[in-house]
Amino acid sequence: MKTVIVTGGTRGIGAGVSHVLTEAGWSVIAASASHEELAAFEPHAAIETRHLDVTDPASVSALFDGLDRLDGLVNCAGILCRGEEYDMDVFQKVIDVNLTGTMRCCLAAHDLLAKSSGAIVNTASMLSTFGGPLVPAYSASKGGVVQLTKALAGRWAGDGIRVNAVAPGWIETEMTKELRDDTVRTDAIMARTPMKRWGLPSEVGALVRWLLSDEASFVTGAIYPVDGGYLAM
Repeated sequence: MKTVIVTGGTRGIGAGVSHVLTEAGWSVIAASASHEELAAFEPHAAIETRHLDVTDPASVSALFDGLDRLDGLVNCAGILCRGEEYDMDVFQKVIDVNLTGTMRCCLAAHDLLAKSSGAIVNTASMLSTFGGPLVPAYSASKGGVVQLTKALAGRWAGDGIRVNAVAPGWIETEMTKELRDDTVRTDAIMARTPMKRWGLPSEVGALVRWLLSDEASFVTGAIYPVDGGYLAM
């Protein structure tokens, strides 16, 4: 059975990815920095929950160095602080989690993935393309994830590691609940979304599953929107 780490894997998109990969036969390590989320996560026989703070090098080393084998890494750990990110302390925190944390985990996973010819899937965003006036750090971090993904794909192809990213749009998660509860904002979002609905974490997970699979064996350095056509409008 192949093993994958899903950072931020106990809530939102990460939880959706964890469950989809489990159903596909992967052994999943769903990691989170929140002890509360770990305790609340619905257990599954094929999902192991572990504590991981992607901003803490010691925490990252403790998880990755303890593994004998790793076939996949999905970087879903991320935060957004709407309306607060013009404060430099908040800005730096968001960058540290979303972008630097992604790089930290990629580096920690490299040697294990090279041994297994494994793959990485990072989590970008539609805000990798658009600017988010209320979330400058989130937008900048997700733009950075796109370029990091391409850089690592080029650097590590010779090591047998594929690196791709998904770019979710408006997905039903805890992070978007405030917007979904706002009928004015929801109406505006749906007016621009060709498929006229919110996406599901499992729909992001289905693409991640494919990108980790041998069916995507010649795919690297690619960024895949999962947004119901939002970027096309």
